[in-house]
Amino acid sequence: MLEHFKTSKWCKHILFLAFLISSIHQIRAQNDTLVLKNNDKLIGEIKEMSKGVLTIKTPYSDSDFKVKWKEVVKVSSNQTYLMTLSDGRRINSILKSTPGEEGKVTLVQDNIELVSDIEDIVYIKAIKGSFISRVDASLSIGFNFAKTNNLTQFSILSNIGYTADKWGFTAGFNSVRSNQDDVDETKRTDANIGAKYFMKRDWFALANADFLSNDEQLLKLRSSTQGGIGKYFIHSNRVYFATGTGLAWTNENYTDPSLKTKNSLEAFLSLELNMFDYDDLSLYSKFVVYPSLTESDRIRTDLNLNVKYDLPLDFFVQLGLTHNYDSQPIEGASTTDYVFQTTIGWELD
Repeated sequence: MLEHFKTSKWCKHILFLAFLISSIHQIRAQNDTLVLKNNDKLIGEIKEMSKGVLTIKTPYSDSDFKVKWKEVVKVSSNQTYLMTLSDGRRINSILKSTPGEEGKVTLVQDNIELVSDIEDIVYIKAIKGSFISRVDASLSIGFNFAKTNNLTQFSILSNIGYTADKWGFTAGFNSVRSNQDDVDETKRTDANIGAKYFMKRDWFALANADFLSNDEQLLKLRSSTQGGIGKYFIHSNRVYFATGTGLAWTNENYTDPSLKTKNSLEAFLSLELNMFDYDDLSLYSKFVVYPSLTESDRIRTDLNLNVKYDLPLDFFVQLGLTHNYDSQPIEGASTTDYVFQTTIGWELD
């Protein structure tokens, strides 16, 4: 009995200590404070600010609050964040409003203080040890059916991204498949993977790999490996606009096995536009032109355009357009191919 009593007593002490540690952690985590233009105050844990929207977790709501960053006039937090400024600087710092100066924050890195306008901060991410805290992802699917000829079409749009202190990683996979009576199945699949290393003054080094399989252009697989540099010309809380240039090595295999594999060296120039914080609408577009350096007068272009409308609970409806052009396709293939996709999906922020 005595041993049982002692064991039970120690269990109570351990449980109490665990509860105390958890409570202290919760109290520390809920000490972040926001003051909005209408003088509303939110107290909780700042998780992220991306594309002009700040996410804060509060103890009095099961759901996270999403606040437009432009509505914030004061902020206070002892957490350390990875932040990006509109001039491209990437800073690890706590986040404190500058005393007596509304709309300004004081950042500290390497014991050096920097005063910045709140509106010049375009990205905030709480620095945590877990991998998942730095990941963004979305998945959307669409399905169409028509009684005529039993036409069915299935499409998928997906992407994933990871943000570290000095670099970022993205990947995407899109596919469309169509079936109908008395017609061979048609399919189109494209995928991409890329990385950026961020440098000063909004410059970055880039490396990408793109893959395309397309029945319309008789491509079994086109793979293009790219390397180059780029720069953000606009980097604000509503718009990102960047351009990149470099070289690409392209390999093409065709659905006709009698055709030889083709390799070519190309230059590339890309334009990338990301518009957000327009109520619940956002737009992403990327256009890339590839003038060939080894095939005379050959030019290829790729265009991706996605318009997204946000729904509650992180769901969304998305309209996508993908367009490909090749001035010198193989015999029997089309010079152009395009696909429209209407999908509904969910995103992880």
